Amino acid sequence: MSASTQGGGFPPIFDGHNDTIISLAGEGFDGPGGRSFFERAEKGHIDLPRARAGGLGGGFFAVLPRSRKQRPGEGDPSTAVTAVDVTGRAEKIGTAFDPEKGWPPPIPLEDAQSDALARLGELIRIAQESNGQCRIIRTAAELQECLDTGVFAMLLHFEGADALDPDGYALEVFYEAGLRSVGITHFRQNAFAAGVPNIFPGTPDIGEGLTDAGKELIRQLNRKRVMIDLSHANEKTFWEVAEISDAPLVATHSNAWALSNSPRNLLDKQLDAIRERRGMVGLNFHVGFLRADGAMDPDTPISTMVDHIDYLVERMGIDCVGLGSDFDGAVVPNELKDAAGLPKLMQALRDRGYDDEALKKLAHGNWVRVLRETWGE
Repeated sequence: MSASTQGGGFPPIFDGHNDTIISLAGEGFDGPGGRSFFERAEKGHIDLPRARAGGLGGGFFAVLPRSRKQRPGEGDPSTAVTAVDVTGRAEKIGTAFDPEKGWPPPIPLEDAQSDALARLGELIRIAQESNGQCRIIRTAAELQECLDTGVFAMLLHFEGADALDPDGYALEVFYEAGLRSVGITHFRQNAFAAGVPNIFPGTPDIGEGLTDAGKELIRQLNRKRVMIDLSHANEKTFWEVAEISDAPLVATHSNAWALSNSPRNLLDKQLDAIRERRGMVGLNFHVGFLRADGAMDPDTPISTMVDHIDYLVERMGIDCVGLGSDFDGAVVPNELKDAAGLPKLMQALRDRGYDDEALKKLAHGNWVRVLRETWGE
């Protein structure tokens, strides 16, 4: 299947973020009960049949390391990753942040590494059992080849650097296994920095920035040419990474704070810095990061997603915007539903005035560019 024939004539989509590995194990946002990546399911957002139906050619597959206390059936259930009450109230997602008590202790390195290895093993198993339909990519050239030939491209991403040690030994191992993108934090603190809490309204100007170990981690990632994801970073961490790093600034799954005042979204001055560094932002499909009221309302229209795309493009230019769905870790608009619904978003963008060249950039072209400039190959 060529790139030009996928998804009802739209260009193939490469997505900046999903939590599918955790969902497949039955430990994710969509509740207990595992599922196969190769069989179409009604729960969750991504499996290979729905990806094919929606023109999804691949994406960043996030590894979200957790402690034993956060795994279903282990430890204190009050600290487990919880889903969202879609009637309107957001529960804490993957965090035990308390406004009065602050952040919980960091995840023990041993726990985080054990969990990361399990998720990595699942991704490798998918590639091995796919009969050539799926591939873990390590270069931009491999990504482009997958998009051209219809092979589903999987990029290994750490959503939180909790499984990495300050000395860099684990980074060497995981890099050899395919790790090419690292977010410094998730919705909690670790040895390198603190993230932003999942609250609304709020700003990303919350808490301290990088620790000394975090500053060294940025240098290590630059030396390995691993992409640094700023999506969960607070504002101070954002600016410290911008000062230390020599790579494009990237937020894989974030939106415009001007349209939705979540601390997970980006201020105009952050968007300006990303533009100046030839980085990019991937649109997050989570309704709580899209809506002006922050409500977890799945009846949010696709037009709200396009509004954010319009804002990001106007602020940064068409070359700095893509998609970062957060599939399998978000409440997405019912109108979209899952990966099979992606042509509806592409059609809405076309109806808003984006031509074929712009759609190709938004769908995958900008990701290919920024990954090539970051990775150097």
